[in-house]
Parts: sequence; C-alpha cells; structure tokens
Amino acid sequence: MNVTILGGGAWGSAIAIHLAKNHSDSRIEFWVRDAQQAQQMQLDRVNQRYLPGVHFPKNLVVSSQWDDIWLGQDPTKQLIVIATPLAGLEQTCQHLIRSGPSDQHWLWLCKGIDPQTGKLPHEIITQLLNQSVHPKIQYGVLSGPSFAIEVAKGLPCALTVASHFPDLIMRTQQLLHRGSMRIYASEDVVGVELGGAVKNILAIATGIVDGLGLGLNARAAVITRGMVEMSRLGQAMGAQAETFSGLAGLGDLILTATGDLSRNRRVGLELAVGKKLPEVLEKLGQVAEGVRCAQAVLNLARQYGVEMPIVAAVCSVLFEQVEPAQAVAALLARDPRPESGR
Repeated sequence: MNVTILGGGAWGSAIAIHLAKNHSDSRIEFWVRDAQQAQQMQLDRVNQRYLPGVHFPKNLVVSSQWDDIWLGQDPTKQLIVIATPLAGLEQTCQHLIRSGPSDQHWLWLCKGIDPQTGKLPHEIITQLLNQSVHPKIQYGVLSGPSFAIEVAKGLPCALTVASHFPDLIMRTQQLLHRGSMRIYASEDVVGVELGGAVKNILAIATGIVDGLGLGLNARAAVITRGMVEMSRLGQAMGAQAETFSGLAGLGDLILTATGDLSRNRRVGLELAVGKKLPEVLEKLGQVAEGVRCAQAVLNLARQYGVEMPIVAAVCSVLFEQVEPAQAVAALLARDPRPESGR
C-alpha cells in the first residue's frame, strides 16, 4: 500500500495505527525524526510518551531513516501523511521536494496559523511550491473532531479531507475511510484550516470559563458566540459558511472546548486558577496551538475588519497579563447588539 506517515507524535501515531489495523496485509512506513525515539518505538511496539498502552500492529514499521520513506513504494502513487506540528510543516515539505519525485501527494494533519506570518498551512505550502520546480504536487488537509488516543483505540471518528485536488481526496478516502473512521470530502481548504486553528483559541476561553466556575450557561454562550466569530472571519477570508457548521468547525470546537483530553482547554483551566502561562505550558509538555496562533488570528480579524471579542479577551489573558476574571467581566460589559449583527 502506498502510504507513509511522517511525525512521531500522538496524532501521527494514531493515524499510523489506524492504517496498519485496516490494511493488515500491507507494510505501513512510519517515519520518526529522533533516531533514539524511533528505535525505542520499534522495539517496544508502542509510543510510550504519547499513547502509552496502545500497541502497534505487526505491519507498522518505525524508522528514522529518511530514505525509508520511499522504501517499496511507487512514489507517483504514494500518499505522504505529514503529522508534524505546524512549526515543522515547511521544513518537512522542503525535504520531500529535495528527495522525492515531482508528482507527490501530501496530506497534513496540523492545525494552526503561523504566528509570524499569519499564514494558514496551505498558504505556507503554496508559497513553497511557487519557489520550487514541482508543479505536480497535490496537497490537502485532514481535520475534524479527533482525540488521538480514541482513534488509536479504534473508537468511532469522523473527519474531513479538504483539497482542490480530486485525486488527493479520493486517495485519502480510499486509505482512511475504513473500520471506525469516516472521511468526508470538502473543497473548502480555507474554512477547514481556519476552523482547526480558531477552535483551539476558543477552547482556551471555555477552559477559563469552566475554571472560574461560571457554569454551563456561560460555557454554552462562549462556544456559541465563539462559533460566530470563527464563521465571520472565515467568510471574510473566502471560506464557505457551511464549513463552520460541519466537522472541521462546530464538531472540532465542541470536542476541543469540552473534552478533558484537550490541551488547549487545559491551558484555560490552569490560567483560571492563577497559574502563569510559562508554568502552564511547561506542565503541559506538548504544543498548545491555541497559544501559538491566538495573536495571529486576532491580527487577521483586524486586517479583515471582523470583530472577535472572545479571541481578543483570550489574547489579553495570554499576552497582556489581564486576569481571567477581568477579561470575562469586560466581555459581559460590552454594549447590547443584535445576535446576527457584528
């Protein structure tokens, strides 16, 4: 089977396990950057750091050798699943361009917005490809409500693949739409990527509300009004409104804002009880994309003339040392307005 997974974190491991379980007659290549980590995972048959207790199927082969990406594969038909964090996406794709054929197929799993440039993942890749000699590369994003541990355990999950390349969508569905995983198709790359970024910021807001003990009414209000902010920005950037009521919008927001496995929600919970951001992130031990991209999203909102008061409140807590309770009070003190207006 022509598929390789790049990135040894929780989500990359979960997708690798899902593929191996559902293609038991095929060798699944799983590339991990750190040689010691890769060797240990191959020996232990488990990703002890991110998914302890979930064992790898026999046909899942872990390696840190870059050349193994192309081992036994037909590069012209191969799907490369890029499971690195957003910060590593461009560098990974640069390596792929240098080492592979001109007609590769890329599917990335990362969520967020580059904090320096404000670019969505596909914008980073489009800029990269415009500077290369690989015009035939097809690419897309896989997103939606998904905790890695549940996917790894084979629990039901529904995701969206978004791409402008029908062949890439078809390959993704053929490979991943199996067992307990459903894959829906979309052409709205902007909407799917933006939903995956903004929901992490709103999860921090929901965590703050819950950490302050403000009740379920307040939680529902933050999720609902946050959804409005997400949709307005998305439509201003050219996304389709219906995307935000789907898996990559509302679905992912509900999961991340309310699920206790959510890293971004945990950030909000910890901030609400008086912890400082550096301490929270150190304790978390993993990337919280909502922290990384919050200011970039707020900058985009200002650029497009979209009001996003909840995102602005989160930024004030994260970067301006505003107390969480003060940020909530400022939101409540806003003037009344029509629900459907700006």
